[in-house]
Amino acid sequence: MTKHDHRLYRTAPHALVGLIVALAAPGCGDSPAPYAPSGQLPAWQAARPDQPTAGGEVDAYRGTNALVLDAEARFPTGLDLHKQVIQRTCSPNEGVCHNTKEYPDLHTAANFMAAFEAPCNVQSGTPEGIFDLCERPGDRFSIVSDAVASGPREIGRISFVPGEKPSYSKDNPPTADSPGLHLILAEPIITDRVEIWSGGRFIRTFIDNAGLVKDLAFATFSTRWWVLDGGRHLVGEVANYQRDEVTRLLDVGIIEGDANGNGIYGARNADPIAMLAPGDPEGSYLIGRVRGSLGDVAVPGTRMPLANQPLSASEMLALYCFIEGFQPGRTGIQSGIDYANCSYSANPEALDLLGTPPEEAPLTWQARIGPLLDVNCGGCHDSATPSAGLAMTGEGVYEGLLGEAGGRPDLALIEPGDPEASYLWLKLTNGDGIDGSPMPTSPVSGWRPMRQEYLDLIEDWILAGAPLE
Repeated sequence: MTKHDHRLYRTAPHALVGLIVALAAPGCGDSPAPYAPSGQLPAWQAARPDQPTAGGEVDAYRGTNALVLDAEARFPTGLDLHKQVIQRTCSPNEGVCHNTKEYPDLHTAANFMAAFEAPCNVQSGTPEGIFDLCERPGDRFSIVSDAVASGPREIGRISFVPGEKPSYSKDNPPTADSPGLHLILAEPIITDRVEIWSGGRFIRTFIDNAGLVKDLAFATFSTRWWVLDGGRHLVGEVANYQRDEVTRLLDVGIIEGDANGNGIYGARNADPIAMLAPGDPEGSYLIGRVRGSLGDVAVPGTRMPLANQPLSASEMLALYCFIEGFQPGRTGIQSGIDYANCSYSANPEALDLLGTPPEEAPLTWQARIGPLLDVNCGGCHDSATPSAGLAMTGEGVYEGLLGEAGGRPDLALIEPGDPEASYLWLKLTNGDGIDGSPMPTSPVSGWRPMRQEYLDLIEDWILAGAPLE
C-alpha cells in the first residue's frame, strides 16, 4: 500500500459521511435518487488460511491400559486438551494466571498453540524465578574510548540504583550498591583506568532477511564510567537530568545474559529451551513448571498449576502425547492426539505426579505422603524460599513436621495417631483454631481443598502413626 493509499484510507470515513448525507437528501433537480437496497448481497468468500492438520486421522489405541483409554476418551484432540485441561487449570479466570496479564497467555486455543517454540520464562517476576536454560544471549556493551583496549562485552545484568549522585572520586569510588547505572559483564573490559568519561554503546546482534549476522547499536549513554571488580562491573553516574534517559533506556528491554544473577550464562551452556518444544515434552519449560524439574534439574518458581489441582496421570499423558506428536506447520489444535504411537503410552503411570497409585503403595511418608504434599504444597513451601518458613520439599521435611507448629505452639504439625491434634491436618481441613487461611491456597478461590482421596490418605497415615518408611 502506498503512502497515497494510507492517506486515502485515513480520509475515507469523512468522505463516506458526506456521501451518505448526499444520498439520503431529498431528490432535487438532477440529484440522484435515494439509495434503495434490493435485499440481495453480492456473493463473497472470506480468504481464511487452511487449518493445519496432522495429516489425517490418528490410529486408535489398541492396548488395555486404563490411563491411556481414559485419556483417549476424554482428550481425543488438542482442542479437547486445551478446553478441559489447559483452560481449566492454567487460565481459569479472566485476567488471573495465564490469561491476558501473565506470560504465557494460554486462555485461547490459538495462544496455546503459539507457546510452541516460544521463548520461555520471559516474565518471571523476580530474577530468582528465572531458569538458566531460559536465558538468552545478552546484548553487548562497549565504552567508546581509546582508554579501553577490548571490544564489546556481553551484558549479564543491568540495573539502575536511584538516589542523589554522590561526588565520586578515585579516593571515593562507587560500590556495588551505590546510586548509578550498574552493568555486570560476562568478561572484563581491558583498561588501566578506574574512571572513563565516554559514551557507552549498547549493541544487539541479529540475523537479517538475507541470513546475515549483523550488529545494531541501538542506544548510547554518555557519562563518567567507574570500573569495578577488575573490569567486570561498571557504574555509570546518573545526573538528575539523565534519569528520564536511563528510564527510557531500560524500557527498551535490554537482554541480560545472566538474568537471574547467579553467575551462569545459560545460553552459553546450551541453546535456550522453548515454552513448548515440538516433539520433546521433557525439554519443554511448561512441563518443567508442572513437574518442578526437567530431568534432574530443578526448575525455579512456584509449581504449576497454582490455582487448581495438580494434573492427573491421564491429563499429563494427553499433554505429553500432544507435544510429542506436534509437527510445526502440520499439527493444528483440532488434530487428533496419537496415543497409539505415543512413546509415553507404554508407561503412563510414570507421568503420575504422585508416583505409584495409592492402592499399590505402602502408606508411608516416603512412598505416598511425601510426594503427595510435595506436589500439592511444594510450589509455595519449597526448600529455597518456604512460605511461613515451612518447607514441604528437600531434606528434613519429615523430621520438621514432627516438630512444633508455628501458628499453634501447643500443637505439633503432625501428632502421630491423632489427626485432630495435628496442626497440618487442621490447616488442610479448615479446622478450628488455625492461624491464617486454610491450605492449599489459590489466587482465584482462596482456599483450594485437596482431593478427598488425598485427605483420606493423610488422615489414615496419621492414624497409623505417621510412619516414615
